[in-house]
Amino acid sequence: MSQQAQQQMSPREERGMQQQQAARSREWVMQPPVDIHENGTGITLVADMPGVSKDRLEVEVENDVLTIEGEVSIPMPEEMKALYADLRSKRYRRSFTLSRELDLDQIRATMKDGVLTLHIPKRAEFQPRRIQVNVN
Repeated sequence: MSQQAQQQMSPREERGMQQQQAARSREWVMQPPVDIHENGTGITLVADMPGVSKDRLEVEVENDVLTIEGEVSIPMPEEMKALYADLRSKRYRRSFTLSRELDLDQIRATMKDGVLTLHIPKRAEFQPRRIQVNVN
C-alpha cells in the first residue's frame, strides 16, 4: 500500500489492517497437557500429544529451557475430505525452564501411542544419598 493511501486511512481502518496482518503471521499452536512427577532421583514429564509420531517430534534443551514440539499427522485417504475438524492447529509446543540441579545431558525420551515421556535425572550431587554410621 502506498504512503499516500496509508495517510488517507482512518485510525480505525489502520487498526483493522494491522490486526489482519498480525492474524496472518500468527501461528496457532496447541499446548499439550503435561503431568510432572518428581522423586529423589529426578523428574518425569508425561505429555499427551495425540497424532504426533516420533519422526514429527522435536525435543530440545537450550539455555536450561526444555522445548517440546510436534506436528499432528492424520492420515486420510485421497478420496476422503474432512467436513469438520475439531483441531485449530496441527502443532503442539510447550516449554519449561529447568532447574540447574537436573542433569540435562542424561535426558531419556520415549514416545508411545501419542504419549511422550521424558526422564530427567538430578545431577549426582543433588541426589539423596545414604550415609552409613559406624559405631566405635
